[in-house]
Amino acid sequence: MKNVIIISSSLRAGSNSRILADRFAAGAADAGNNVKNIDLKKLKPEFCIGCLACQKTGKCVLNDGINDILQEISSADVLCFATPVYYYSVCGQLKTFLDRLNPLFGKDNKFNDVYLLATAADEEKSAVDTTIACIQGWIDCFEGVSLSGVIYGVGADEAGAVLSTPAPDKAYAAGKSV
Repeated sequence: MKNVIIISSSLRAGSNSRILADRFAAGAADAGNNVKNIDLKKLKPEFCIGCLACQKTGKCVLNDGINDILQEISSADVLCFATPVYYYSVCGQLKTFLDRLNPLFGKDNKFNDVYLLATAADEEKSAVDTTIACIQGWIDCFEGVSLSGVIYGVGADEAGAVLSTPAPDKAYAAGKSV
């Protein structure tokens, strides 16, 4: 049994990336894993101020709820980021969240596997390439961590449109395989 944390970053109700996050969660839970979904719409992380105090103290000087979940994230086996693709990258909410995970840098974190669930209006899988590069850049800051899977929810322009693509089934299968 693994501890799986899914970070949902879309602010849109009925979002395509949240649909994929829910399917990934269902697959991981059906496989007997502990699953937690963190919704950035509810968490509302503030911008990193770049003070680097977290590197000395292990926590952030901002009090917006991030410190409350750092230990859970550090001790998770699997992290899964669900994002809509905005201008060929992760949405701003997810980028802000990734920046705020700086207290984990250089620490002995348990997570080794990261999954990306990306949805885009563009129909080409290549529309997700720079989104993958953004997540890979974050991953590369942590020893022994790898991008274990990417689910492409492309061609999903309206809320719920991803349901007519193979992506939800692929997200479920990826979750079940963690």
